[in-house]
Amino acid sequence: MALEWVVLGYAAGAEAIMLLLLTIPGLDPIRKGLISVTRNLLKPFLSIVPFCLFLLMDIYWKYETRPTCESPESCSPSEHLRHQKSIMKSQRNALLIACAITFYWLLYAVTGLVVKVEQLNKRVEKLKASD
Repeated sequence: MALEWVVLGYAAGAEAIMLLLLTIPGLDPIRKGLISVTRNLLKPFLSIVPFCLFLLMDIYWKYETRPTCESPESCSPSEHLRHQKSIMKSQRNALLIACAITFYWLLYAVTGLVVKVEQLNKRVEKLKASD
C-alpha cells in the first residue's frame, strides 16, 4: 500500500505547485500556457477523488480490523507500539487525503476564475479598442 500513498503525495504536490504557479503575480507572460496545461490536467486529476475514497476505505478497514488491547496484560509492549504507529500512519494518510482533495478543488476553482479574468480582460481591451 505504500506505493498508493506515494502516488497520492506526488499528485497532491503537483496540484499544489500548479496552484502556486497560477496565483503568483508577475508570471503573466507564461500564464496562458499554464492555464492550458492546468485545464488539460484537471480531467486526469479528477481520478484522485475515487482513489482517495478507496484509500479512505482502506484506512477504515484497518481501523475496524485492528487488534484490541482490552487489558494491559493482553498486549505486549511491542504490539502496543505497533498499534500506536498504525494509528499515527492512518492519521497522516487521512491528512494527505484531505490535502489532495482540497488542492484539487482549489485548483479547479482558481483555474475557472483565471479563465474568466482572461476573458474579461479581452472583452475590456476590445471595448477600449472600439471606442
